[in-house]
Amino acid sequence: MTPVAAPPALRAPYPQALAQWTRLDDGAPVLIRPIRADDADRLVALYARLSRTSAYHRFFTVLPRLPEAWARRLADVDYDRRLALVAEREGPDGVALIGVARWEPADEPDTVEVALVVEDPWQGHGLGARLFQALLDAAAARGVRRYVAYVLGDNRRMLGLLARLTEVEERTIEDGVVRLRFRRRPLEAARAG
Repeated sequence: MTPVAAPPALRAPYPQALAQWTRLDDGAPVLIRPIRADDADRLVALYARLSRTSAYHRFFTVLPRLPEAWARRLADVDYDRRLALVAEREGPDGVALIGVARWEPADEPDTVEVALVVEDPWQGHGLGARLFQALLDAAAARGVRRYVAYVLGDNRRMLGLLARLTEVEERTIEDGVVRLRFRRRPLEAARAG
């Protein structure tokens, strides 16, 4: 008897409620919203605008171009077990993604792995903190309580962001990569930090 394949997982509806406008420290308006499958080409374009350092900090490698298969996989989430939020701005060539925060299931039960990247000209304007806080808020609303992140030891901005917005429970270093296991800091404490 031939085994019957399990039905594909149902995709949650697009979570429009997660979309929000924010103003960066310099007053620039930015839309933070859940990623859509049609953002794959925008992810390729964002990668092409990243400095070598920013690309390396995010992917631990530098590629000549983000492979389209990677972009499609990164853009195609189910909004429940896998979620990504993007920051977008209207630019001279239309709407452009300038940052992405995401979570994926981790190896540990009830834990997700998070990642963040912000286009270089937008670093230092508060976008990373706003995008990451929106990701943590969305995760908490879905019952996520534990997180893990892998950060290169020289990525001071990301390590500082995690120190401000989270409660680190465990920190290990291996081959220059810092592994942090953490919980979301209560919102009031995160804003005060």
